[in-house]
Amino acid sequence: MKQPPMAPGARILGLGDYQPSNILTNDDLAQRVDTSDEWIRSRVGITERRIAGPEDTVESMAAIAGGKAIAASGLTPDAIDLVIVATCTQHDQIPNAAATVAARLGITAPGAYDINAACAGFCYGLGVASDQVRAGSARNALVIGSEKLSDWVDWTDRSTCVIFADGAGAAVVSASDTPGIGPMVSGSSGERADKIYLRDHKYLHQEGQAVFRWTTTELTEVALTAMKRAGVDPGELTAFVPHQANLRIVESIARKLGAPQAIIARDIVTAGNTSSASIPLALSRMIERGELPSGGTVLTLGFGAGLTYAAQVLEIP
Repeated sequence: MKQPPMAPGARILGLGDYQPSNILTNDDLAQRVDTSDEWIRSRVGITERRIAGPEDTVESMAAIAGGKAIAASGLTPDAIDLVIVATCTQHDQIPNAAATVAARLGITAPGAYDINAACAGFCYGLGVASDQVRAGSARNALVIGSEKLSDWVDWTDRSTCVIFADGAGAAVVSASDTPGIGPMVSGSSGERADKIYLRDHKYLHQEGQAVFRWTTTELTEVALTAMKRAGVDPGELTAFVPHQANLRIVESIARKLGAPQAIIARDIVTAGNTSSASIPLALSRMIERGELPSGGTVLTLGFGAGLTYAAQVLEIP
């Protein structure tokens, strides 16, 4: 049995994103439920979020973000031989989203599968793609986080309807002579799986205070471990792009990292919580705005239902 030589590393070549055109403001929500702009801002930091229209699906949003990532990478669709879609809001378990998205993008016969690690899904997908590329199982991988959370929200529940939103983000991963994606540090806390779940099999429900305590007291160590394994000191970090769950959570973890120079992603303010899409969506938008220099280092940290978490350090393409 022959084993192909492993690549020294893997890196992101390009990113892409998609957000629906429909903007839902806090004032709009105040017309539906007992809430206010001040109440929402003070608790989760969101001012507006994007909500999918009937023409937007998990697959269609993923395809648009994925197409942009391929274009940014400089590759063509025929160079992609692995497609991974991270999502927890796919309506139909069969077929998977990845194969459909690949076909829409003109990618012929790739390996294709979905990952459901909720809000940590993109980090898991990126870690798996990096390992497959380094092992020689794939040449170029397309990793997409795509969510249509609005289909699973109870629009009469002010504790959840003010938080969640829709969108997609994607990255192309390829082999590299030097590492551009650090080791993934991942784990779970299944004994607390009941803190975020689908109520009556149709509505997202979470125990906000329990999730807040978990994220702000236990996940900083995960982020620091990811930096240590990548050989990156906090003082060398260019940016911190965590899952955009809640602005208070983002800023609490950021303060504990010991990296005051790092740019902090605050996409949550105008994009809401888009679960597995939030990290690639925020990262892509920061690069589009010219906020991140090529070659800089980014710490990502995904966390959510399961409870699952994952983190890794990336080099900015």
